[in-house]
Amino acid sequence: MWFDSWSDIVRVLLVGIASYAFLIASIRILGERKLAQLNAFDFVVTVALGSTLATILLTSDVAFVEGIVALSLLLLLQAVVAFAAAVSRRIRAHDVRAHAVAFDRSGGL
Repeated sequence: MWFDSWSDIVRVLLVGIASYAFLIASIRILGERKLAQLNAFDFVVTVALGSTLATILLTSDVAFVEGIVALSLLLLLQAVVAFAAAVSRRIRAHDVRAHAVAFDRSGGL
């Protein structure tokens, strides 16, 4: 199907702008991390945030407020785990870091 209605297009535009602004503001408030600093849990949360944002945008069955609550929950859980890892040696010991892989100019390892 190529086109249903203008109201669907307007909904995607408005909800997309509002959701994106909320997500960017929330991430700025929680603090930036460089890609090299991401652990496995950070990666999972990033994928989950992207999936949730796509669902908010493309599924009219999900209300904007429900989507914001879902994004907030993921960000809150991320903050709780990051805080727990900063405070607890036991959690830090189980922190799995992604290892960088270096390639030479020919594409080999």
